Amino acid sequence: MAKLVIEGWIEVSLVYVVIGFFPLFLSRNFRVLFLIFLMRLESHLSSKAFIGFHYNLPPVLALALSSFWMEFLDANLELKEIQKLQGHTDRVWSIAWNPATAAADVPTVLASCSGDKTVRIWEQSPSTRSWDCKAVLEETHTRTVRSCAWSPSGKLLATASFDATTAIWENVGADFECVSTLEGHENEVKCVSWNASGSLLATCGRDKTVWIWEVMPGNEFECIQVLQGHTQDVKMVRWHPTMDILFSCSYDNTVKVWWSEDDDGDWSCVQTLGESRYGHSSTVWSLDFNAKGDNLVTCSDDLTLKIWEADITRMQSGDGYAPWNHLCTLSGYHDRTIFSVHWSREGIIASGAADDAVRLFVQSKDGPMNEPSYRLLLKKEKAHDMDINSVQWCPGEKRILASASDDGTIKVWELATLC
Repeated sequence: MAKLVIEGWIEVSLVYVVIGFFPLFLSRNFRVLFLIFLMRLESHLSSKAFIGFHYNLPPVLALALSSFWMEFLDANLELKEIQKLQGHTDRVWSIAWNPATAAADVPTVLASCSGDKTVRIWEQSPSTRSWDCKAVLEETHTRTVRSCAWSPSGKLLATASFDATTAIWENVGADFECVSTLEGHENEVKCVSWNASGSLLATCGRDKTVWIWEVMPGNEFECIQVLQGHTQDVKMVRWHPTMDILFSCSYDNTVKVWWSEDDDGDWSCVQTLGESRYGHSSTVWSLDFNAKGDNLVTCSDDLTLKIWEADITRMQSGDGYAPWNHLCTLSGYHDRTIFSVHWSREGIIASGAADDAVRLFVQSKDGPMNEPSYRLLLKKEKAHDMDINSVQWCPGEKRILASASDDGTIKVWELATLC
């Protein structure tokens, strides 16, 4: 649906009619061409005549246009494979885009970690646009490397391993050096995550604990607290994108929210998202936030995605903790365990599952009034030959997605429009 902002009510009404109803009388191919024409027109119009896509049309026009635009979005998008990255000799568990590569003129960099005990650094060539392996980080971890995460500055890479350690790597010149090794977990470390400022690091493991580490000068790390509350293996930790609130999800079917009242205070569990509160009924594998940070998505072995919401304005203003409330559940789309979920900056949720498929979801405007709902935008069957363990949207390019699988490969995809 489109709205043309032009001075004068008559001109606006006329444009509503032309842009709104004209496509309904066109064949499918001409509809596509018509939309492309509008998109190109948008970039050439002055500020007095700007076309943008949103839902502020009068109700009658919105209803008339809904079927056309939804048809276009559903039928004219594809997840196009750009490149398959090969090199790992075992399953690939996790991938992470370097956030610094979101800047213009900086090559895109991706890290991947595997059951082969190594981490690989992939860099996109500015000339060929293809990804090449620039470094292999090995001989530090002695068992599977389960998780990898870049610091917000992109200068440090943290890797968590089944050898019970977390390694910190720094890019020194053209080489990566292990500058610190964090020890303390009793056994497998399952995930690692940096907070928004890069001053804190969180790890979790099979020992049912979550550790918070403070980053000290000279690449030193000090454990400031060990959080206990989960009753089973902790699968993932993730910091909120703008606040120092930590989330952990577990084999015990719950998501726990950890909060400190002040900078010097102790961290405590302030909320548990469990089955009794509209939570999951089986292992929670992954979670992520929308761009604003007021919505949370979780995925589970119970074959569902769940969307949660909180009043982050209240928390950012220092008015205490605001609880996360269940908004909706996406069920019936997956028939195998959902291992990974990631929310793009433009609001597209990607999921990776044990059925080898990648699915994309977007918020739907067709649900009941004031009741948010989501719909399946696209399903990529057989995206990999085996389970998909991780999906990650690239921060620099809105519609570039990477996926990692038990088949030992990473794939880079583009969400493209069919012409």
